[in-house]
Amino acid sequence: MSNKKKQEAYDPTQQNDILDDMFEDYFLEYASYVILERAVPAQEDGLKPVQRRLLHALKEMDDGRFNKVANVIGATMQYHPHGDASIGDAIVTIGQKELLLDTQGNWGDVRTGDSAAAPRYIEVRLSKFANEVLFNEDTTEWQMSYDGRKREPVTLPAKFPLLLEMGVEGIAVGLSTKIMPHNFIELCEASIRFLKGQKFTLYPDFMTGGMVDVSNYNDGARGGRIKVRAKISEVDKKTLKISEIPYGTTTGGLIDSILKANDQGKIKVKKVEDNTARDVEILVHLGTNTSPDITMDALYAFSQCEVSISPNAVIIEDEKPHFVSVSDILKSSTQQTVHLLKRELEIKRHELMEKLLYSSLEKIFIENRIYRDIEECETFEAVIDTIDKGLDPFKADFYREIGREDILRLTEIRIKRISKYDSFKADELMRKLEENLQEVNHHLENLTDYAIAFFQNLMNKYGKGRERQTEIMEFGDVQAHIVAANNQKLYVDRQGGFVGYSLKKDEYVMDCSDIDDIIVFRKDGSYNISKIQEKNFVGKDILHCSVFRKNDERRIYNVIYFDGKSGKTFAKRFNVTSITRDKEYNVTKGTPKSKILYFSDNENGEAEIVSVSLTASCTAKKKQFEYDFAELIIKGRSAMGNLVSKYPVRKVVLKSAGVSTLGGVDIWYTPNLGRLNRDEHGDYLGNFEAEDKVLVVYKTGEYELTNFELTNHYDARQVMMITQYQEEGIISAIYYDGESRVFHIKRFVIETSTMDKRFSFISDHHRSELLAVSYDDLPRAEFKVKKDRKTNIEKLEFKIEELESVKGWKAMGSKLPFMKVMDVKWLEPEKPEPEEEEEESIDDDETENGTGGETKTEENTTKKEKSKSRDEDKDDKSQLGLF
Repeated sequence: MSNKKKQEAYDPTQQNDILDDMFEDYFLEYASYVILERAVPAQEDGLKPVQRRLLHALKEMDDGRFNKVANVIGATMQYHPHGDASIGDAIVTIGQKELLLDTQGNWGDVRTGDSAAAPRYIEVRLSKFANEVLFNEDTTEWQMSYDGRKREPVTLPAKFPLLLEMGVEGIAVGLSTKIMPHNFIELCEASIRFLKGQKFTLYPDFMTGGMVDVSNYNDGARGGRIKVRAKISEVDKKTLKISEIPYGTTTGGLIDSILKANDQGKIKVKKVEDNTARDVEILVHLGTNTSPDITMDALYAFSQCEVSISPNAVIIEDEKPHFVSVSDILKSSTQQTVHLLKRELEIKRHELMEKLLYSSLEKIFIENRIYRDIEECETFEAVIDTIDKGLDPFKADFYREIGREDILRLTEIRIKRISKYDSFKADELMRKLEENLQEVNHHLENLTDYAIAFFQNLMNKYGKGRERQTEIMEFGDVQAHIVAANNQKLYVDRQGGFVGYSLKKDEYVMDCSDIDDIIVFRKDGSYNISKIQEKNFVGKDILHCSVFRKNDERRIYNVIYFDGKSGKTFAKRFNVTSITRDKEYNVTKGTPKSKILYFSDNENGEAEIVSVSLTASCTAKKKQFEYDFAELIIKGRSAMGNLVSKYPVRKVVLKSAGVSTLGGVDIWYTPNLGRLNRDEHGDYLGNFEAEDKVLVVYKTGEYELTNFELTNHYDARQVMMITQYQEEGIISAIYYDGESRVFHIKRFVIETSTMDKRFSFISDHHRSELLAVSYDDLPRAEFKVKKDRKTNIEKLEFKIEELESVKGWKAMGSKLPFMKVMDVKWLEPEKPEPEEEEEESIDDDETENGTGGETKTEENTTKKEKSKSRDEDKDDKSQLGLF
């Protein structure tokens, strides 16, 4: 071989191309194998190969008794060549979901993270549900196992959306899947709705319970997100109880995250106590002067009490991965169920027709004594021909041709059976076969109704105890900087231009958190916002610094500044709701030599009065005057402001503090969240001043007074009424007394003043129930009642003030003369009558002596005096039949 040919034969570039092609092929084969054989479930049965193989092995071993898991693992290894660890983990995961497997022994706990006992100690068998929906020899597609010795199913013929019930998570090469578990009953109901052509919606449901926000679920498709929360309740003002945990967490991990947040200073707790046994119970003991509501939000913000999950539904269909939604999965699974049910019916119909055909052949063969015609036949072929000729007159009645195999079956009938043949029993058997055949044909003709009945039957047989465990709720976004505990102190070095929480030798400003933002104003009018640090340079000559709260529209800055260009002095009021962090802004016009002459930070929009002194050398006639910030309109931070003086200003000093110019705060209540807000979401409660309170009435027959802090928590499921508290407001309540078994009505004014404490105003019997409550002065209601056992339900309208007078909040109230109050509907309240004007003239002397004022006072009766007059006049009530 020449040197030239040798160079061509060993060309390095060509060799590299071959290697590249080999690596590409090998990588694609490996990636395809991991995706198809390990990580991603099949659409047909919702199972990964290891799960399918262990279920098939269990079916092969099934004799109704429990099997040691170690034996099941060994049997599965005949089909799954990847070691016993993966099989053991898969069988424990399926067993803990308590649907496909009946388990015995210690199978661990998904809530605490405790692992199962060793495979040799625990036992398992297929559940009745698995046998009913997963296995059918005739409808299963088979393939040979990896070593060619046994056959295994390609996919199991699942007649249920198993993938959605159990959920799945897997990571492959460049691909992952995460499908949330859903509720068994809701899946059955959704399949029924789909078969009926109705719309359906599916949401996740977890064994660990908790609460889930599905507002961004996106039908489980890629790009969606859910938030899952622990269920936290307030035991008392110093203790919180966690009774359910989020999906994917354990009690141990949850407690560790709480302790870590406490160590970092994000929350303040004394200790965390784990009392979990049959039920989850984690007690969080709070520190002194710690708000339970704020701590609850902090637990959601800084610990695993709230987790965010991004679903990503990926399945294998036609040996390729597909991104789908949970609705697509359910529709496909339901259609497959219908197809499998049809195949099973067709197989059953064929079997019935064959049984009917053979029974008919047997009857003809015996009753027409064809068996006697074969006695003289010398060969077996002659026997076959003789029987065939004997059946000729009847062949037209059969649904198919009679073949040699059918005749051979007749030759196998024993003489004993022929001699004892009972024609009546044969006819009965054939009649039952025909009835069964008609039933099967009816099901095939009405296949959708048959499938609906199938899902309904599954729900009836296996749905008990599988009700929804995770509560669907909307969560408001927890503002971390609001609920974070103040674990640091803010200091400032005004001359040097440093702020931070390590400058302990400098000026103390306020308590703060290590996740807060800090706003800094300087004397030249510039300001910026930066993240708090141990020590951060923000610019010299610091005039003011504090913690910055985003979107705080009530914090108003009052400023008087000198404009270096024009030489004039301006005043402005503005707020800072949101700006870019670490970007420089300016209160003034930003011209050289501009400076701030007066600055104040007002938390609730207060407007003070200042004294302005001009320089002695200026030509102004009035060199000192007052300036009232209340006359200024609050504008944007970039506004120039109003002119204070065109003359040089020597100094500006505070003369008197002002009051808020913003008025009260408009508060709304979001019913589905149980939270207050200022964003105009939900029900409007009113305009609140600093001293105002919120009145909450619960379904338990309790009321509570709270402040209107946005961090307050209200149990939305228990709130019957929430409104702004009025000191003279009258609560009208209709309730059922469980002890006396009588319906009552009562009216009362709140006499307690203790905040954040519930007071019960109905009897504490466990059967007592609050039916309706109103806070109108003159409410009207429509009662749907049953007076006695004989009368029908009636609708009666009443003015509540005519039924009951105002009494103390502890009073039982008056009994209603009805056997049963079915419903109470509040009507438009009665409008108060206008007060009559004084017709008589008043002498000037009387007016001067004050007697006119006394007369007016006597004529304007107060609410309490009206209530007394109602108490005295019970004749009106007796006319209504109430007393």
